[in-house]
This record gives sequence, structure tokens and C-alpha cells, in this order.
Amino acid sequence: MASVADALATLDKNIERQTGRPVQAWVSLVQAQGLARHGQMVAWLKEVHGLSHSQANRIGKVALEAAAPRSREDEVAHLFEGGKQDLRPLYEQLKARIAALGPDVEFAPKKSNVSVRRRKQFALIQPTTRTRLDLGLILEDRPAGERLEASGSFNAMFTHRVRLARANDLDGELDGWLREAYAQAE
Repeated sequence: MASVADALATLDKNIERQTGRPVQAWVSLVQAQGLARHGQMVAWLKEVHGLSHSQANRIGKVALEAAAPRSREDEVAHLFEGGKQDLRPLYEQLKARIAALGPDVEFAPKKSNVSVRRRKQFALIQPTTRTRLDLGLILEDRPAGERLEASGSFNAMFTHRVRLARANDLDGELDGWLREAYAQAE
């Protein structure tokens, strides 16, 4: 299975091959324009330079990372800023339960959540409020219930959402849903 890092390296090589410029050269151009928001960067790269959306999106993300690098030692610290720090222990407990599902579980921190995958993505952890983590799951053919909600507007990539506010929300029932989602992601 290719890692996220391998996929990004391939994308960077393709950008250079297709445009004649490495990603860092594009980042320098974006920085010279003084653009600070991702959407502005993407729009400018597409309109002025004719880049595809995926190329512009990648360059914009690299430019944002260069402007405000995240700690490599703690890639999820930014998720728990702004009053959400009390959720960090709950996140760590949930992450440990998910990691125990198998050696092929990967966690990919993003801007506002952590994607969880093996061959395919099967879960998403998001500190949604100051008092709650939302766990998105992909559970095909599983009816929603009171606790295992339909994902609704939470995230269209997931079939279900579970709201987690305290350690005792991490129980055997949740473990069963996690195992099911993990198994379906083969």
C-alpha cells in the first residue's frame, strides 16, 4: 500500500513534469503575490497560470504549510487549540483503540481532523466543539440509530457519526462499529 507521503511525492513530480517548475518554485510565486488564503492561491494559479485544480490545490497547501509550519513532533496539536485542549486525552484514547485494530491502520492529520485508513479510509476523528469529538465511520448497510447517527451534514464521505464527549463513550459498542468499519476497508 502506498503511503500518503508517497502519493504526495508522486503528485509533486507530476506537477514539475507537467508545468516545467518544481512545487517550491510555484510556492515562491504564490508568496511573491502576497496571497494568504488557500482559495485565493488556487484561484490565482488556475486563472493566471492555467494549472489544474489538483495542481493548484497541492501548491496552495504547500504554500500554507511553509507560511505556518506545523510541529512535526505533534502533528495534531493544532486541532486542540482554541479551548479544545481538554479533548486531547479522549482523542488519544480513541486513537489507541483504533490503532489496536491492526498493523495497517494509518492516521493522517489534516487541517481540521484526522483521517483514519487502511487500504481505504474508514474513519475520521474531528474535534468539532470544545466539548465533543465526532467520529465519522463508513459502515455500509448498517442502519442508523440513536447513538450511531446518519452522518447527515457532518461529512458526506461517511455513512455514520458518533458523538464522543467523555471516556465512557469509548465502550464495547463503539469498538464493534470500529471493527466493522475497519473490516469493510479491506
